[in-house]
Amino acid sequence: MKALQNVPGVLFQSDDAQGVDTGGVKLYIHGFSQNQIGFSLDGIPLGESVYRNYNGLNAVAALSSENLGHMEMSQGAGAVDMPSTNVLGGAIMISSSDPKDKFGGTLAATGGSNATTHAFIRIDSGKLNPAGTKFYVSYMRNDTKLWKGYGTQFFQQANLKLVQPIHNESSVSLLFDWADVQQFNYQSETLETVQKLGYGVSNYYPNYRLAYEAAQGIYSHGEDKTSDPKDVSYYAGTTTSRDLLGGLNFHLKLADRLRWDSVVYGHNQKADTQWSDPWMASANGAPLSEIVKQPDIQRFGLTSSMTYDIGKHEIHGGIWYENNKYISNMFAYNDPLLAEGQTLTPNPFRKWSDPFAKLWGQTYNTNTMQTYIEDTWRPVQNFSLHAGFKSMLSTTHVGQTGNYEPYTGTNALAGGVGLTTFGAFLPHFSGDWHFLTHHELYFDIAKNMRAYPQSGYHLSASPFAVSQEAFDLSRSSVKPETSWAYSVGYRFTQRRIDFSVSAYRVNFSNRLGALVQGSQTNPQTTVLNLGGVTMNGVDAGLTLRPLRGLSIFNSISYNHSTYDNNITQQDTTYATKGKHVVNYPDLMYKATAEYTYKKASFNIDALYTSSRPFSYTNDTSLPSYWLVNFGARYNFGRIGRLENLTASFNVTNLTGSRYLIMTGDDGGNPLSGDYQSLVVGAPRQFFGGVKADF
Repeated sequence: MKALQNVPGVLFQSDDAQGVDTGGVKLYIHGFSQNQIGFSLDGIPLGESVYRNYNGLNAVAALSSENLGHMEMSQGAGAVDMPSTNVLGGAIMISSSDPKDKFGGTLAATGGSNATTHAFIRIDSGKLNPAGTKFYVSYMRNDTKLWKGYGTQFFQQANLKLVQPIHNESSVSLLFDWADVQQFNYQSETLETVQKLGYGVSNYYPNYRLAYEAAQGIYSHGEDKTSDPKDVSYYAGTTTSRDLLGGLNFHLKLADRLRWDSVVYGHNQKADTQWSDPWMASANGAPLSEIVKQPDIQRFGLTSSMTYDIGKHEIHGGIWYENNKYISNMFAYNDPLLAEGQTLTPNPFRKWSDPFAKLWGQTYNTNTMQTYIEDTWRPVQNFSLHAGFKSMLSTTHVGQTGNYEPYTGTNALAGGVGLTTFGAFLPHFSGDWHFLTHHELYFDIAKNMRAYPQSGYHLSASPFAVSQEAFDLSRSSVKPETSWAYSVGYRFTQRRIDFSVSAYRVNFSNRLGALVQGSQTNPQTTVLNLGGVTMNGVDAGLTLRPLRGLSIFNSISYNHSTYDNNITQQDTTYATKGKHVVNYPDLMYKATAEYTYKKASFNIDALYTSSRPFSYTNDTSLPSYWLVNFGARYNFGRIGRLENLTASFNVTNLTGSRYLIMTGDDGGNPLSGDYQSLVVGAPRQFFGGVKADF
């Protein structure tokens, strides 16, 4: 994801330097957030690549970065063959690397700030027989301490890929991923918290006594300087998740001009997201309790497509089917009583059993069917036209499995109900013309639709994440989000210079928004149809190579996104018409310089991000910031049995900028004013590493 940061119009943010904290990562492409962007890995749909994903998993947990083959990104309207129900604009297709033909492997190790250690090992079998059977297996382990407060972030992952070539340019491959995450999360903050208490606010862990006293209204860190001191008084917040992902990929050449590609896949996730609640006392009398969301994802599906070349046409059509069972439960567990003078450190990763309350529970079952057909026509050399469309049918049924009324404030959650998203004709048109020697023109037009999202009660802009009464009231008015996306661009490519400029426009309809109030542990969320959104933007990029080994890149991006309607809530109308869309900056500037001399290379990159509206009425905003990174590496070549032995050194946030980023994707913005949905970006950190093949 960090590699995409240098692309104009892309904004990647993380509260840790490595991007492994999925609860503190944000990705935008041309104003589209990561829950509106399609992701796939070797043709396997990854769903919404967000924290608390309900229909997939974050890309960082799907594949070790060392096993990345390549990525393809569509910044405009996505692609009709992308297996995703949330594409409103943009798509990222990730491909894993293939096993090597010769026996060998890769070793890599990194260490640095905050006791960070990263280790990776991969073994390639090489060709095992005349048929060319080959595989690799890899293991990655990442350990680091939080850069503020106490706690660790642990992440381990294993990948396996097997490739079996078949005669006539065909093959069958198997990809397997196991990911195990156990992380302390950084505390979410408000603008007020940062202004009054600074950037170093963190959870109380491991000091249980201070958290115990804070739940009783006794504050020791100045929390009472804020208007909501208990929201700065958490003992801990953690995430544990274990994912199993597998896909069997068939690539068969049936005839000289006919190819068949299919993927059969399955995915299972079990997770615990825990945070301490100073508002809810334990059943045993302790003044605080542990709130644990324990979701479970069980999904399987297949994609199948045919490609036929006839004359100057390439015709491509296919189908995607998926069944996804998402179990979303939240429980309350006892914290221990604390006697006078006693010292305890309850383990936030303890095995959760015997809850004193099931706060709420919903089980979702979703069936998705998507079909598409497209044709790419090349009437003359260097000119192509593309036309196609997809049809999407996604039906979700939800049942209530638990409701603790003192917590939820309602006598029934949305249950025994369902909604269907149906788009019979979602067209996509594009064209590309390489004229003269170095010039290229292109355009892209598409209509997209997003299926209704799912989550736990009051945790996102989902029409299901509300009370039964609220669901019944909104059922007749809620509609799927749709967008028309238009883009046009020009590229100039030469040995010494690359230049590009593109303009785009997006018209959203039925934009869903989650308006939040209340505490972080029990946010009171109202899901509203915000109406239309109009987005206009332009990107320009310039790469210069004035000297051998020197490359200088500059880009500037401007985005103007506004709401088309005012918002009415509880008979009160709020002036949001013409206000800027939350979270995405109007202006970004990027600059990168890289110099290579013999076996050494150096790079420095800088990013300017302008201020971003925080509230829907734009009365609060997040400040602008600069972020600068530096890197150097040296390739020693072959030493003994090691090949491409490379040492690297990196400094992230070189200037020590302090900046704020959003958490979550749907449930973090207030209608006006402030809310606790911000995290602080990582400070300056240093890392050194070595990598070698054998």
